[in-house]
Amino acid sequence: MVVGGGGREHALCMALAASSQVGTVHCAPGNAGTSELATNHPVAASDVSALVHLATSLDASLVVVGPEAPLCNALADRLAVSGVPCFGPVQALAELEGSKLHAKQVMRTAGVPTAAFHVLDSSSDVDAALDEFSGQPWVVKRDVLAGGKGVVVTSDRSEAKAFIDASIRSDGKVLLEAFLEGEEASMLVVMDGSGYVCLPPSQDHKRAFNGDEGPNTGGMGAYCPAPVATPAVIARAEAEIVEPMHAYLSSQETPYRGVLYVGLMITEEGAPSVVEFNVRFGDPECQITFPLLKSDAYSLLHAAATDGLHQQVVTFHDAHALTVVLASEGYPASPVKGRPITGLPDASETAWVNHAGTGFDDRGHLISTGGRVLTCTAVGPTLADAAKQAYEVLEGVQLEGGHFRTDIGHRAL
Repeated sequence: MVVGGGGREHALCMALAASSQVGTVHCAPGNAGTSELATNHPVAASDVSALVHLATSLDASLVVVGPEAPLCNALADRLAVSGVPCFGPVQALAELEGSKLHAKQVMRTAGVPTAAFHVLDSSSDVDAALDEFSGQPWVVKRDVLAGGKGVVVTSDRSEAKAFIDASIRSDGKVLLEAFLEGEEASMLVVMDGSGYVCLPPSQDHKRAFNGDEGPNTGGMGAYCPAPVATPAVIARAEAEIVEPMHAYLSSQETPYRGVLYVGLMITEEGAPSVVEFNVRFGDPECQITFPLLKSDAYSLLHAAATDGLHQQVVTFHDAHALTVVLASEGYPASPVKGRPITGLPDASETAWVNHAGTGFDDRGHLISTGGRVLTCTAVGPTLADAAKQAYEVLEGVQLEGGHFRTDIGHRAL
């Protein structure tokens, strides 16, 4: 049973449905794409009690949690009580994403490199803190679960101060961080009490428009592997970040079981440090990581949910994957929903569409239901080949007002 209804969950359903060990896949709530591979259930990802009831009534052998909110609301804890294996950490460990301050404190304890920071509240001297980190853009992070939208990076002092003041009013406190120079990449690390597996590093594009311009989004596309994460960088990240974090997380009362998304900043010298942790697969990083997994997806995820990773031999294809997001008109500020989608091509071995914000109208026609509507994904022997195929898939899709970036992968290409 897969929890969630976006592009990430469609990718998870695809990978699990392809496993020889899986008889049926269920998805709650799912989308139009998951309905072709799985049985959708009208249960919201936020309704933890209903999800536990559904998992037990289905006699699910594994629950794979897509979004972070149900994990922060103790879904894994509740499933454990019911005896259902869950791919996703318990509530106490999901706080790595639920609280930026908690994540910083854990990194400090584990000795993991990350940016210097201040915690500001109503009694703080905000101007003095801004002065300390001046000369670079200011990085301000809300200490709440904000769906990837609780961060402002700005060179405008008044904008930084306004966001700080608003966050203190709404949340009681806020984090101000030193700006980290370098290039970002994402490392997805599947881990349990017995070990961990690093998946190929990827890079996503957060800005809405070409050339990394425009407002931040949930992600407009991604590619894998990311050349900025060279073998030397990966080795350092594993030694300096992944191993200390695994040692810390596996020593807790309940070990971390799931995927730790490590957002990296890599300097020109190849030194990695942590921008943020997430406690779930990224979206759209999930769509380009699973197609490169040569091993059985169910075996990997079930092993991690049951502390069996140390017995797994995990292999990957020597290939490249790239995905491009088609977004609704008005995304990210005010996406227009409910418009018909046509021209979706049949999937091939190397190129396909991952549904994200899709559903059916009362006549059974495919329509948009969210800001990010779908992602066009392809795999090829080179990144250029994967990009060519992904954009060819996108060319045929019709969505009034839909927009996408034409430069996904540009840093590598």
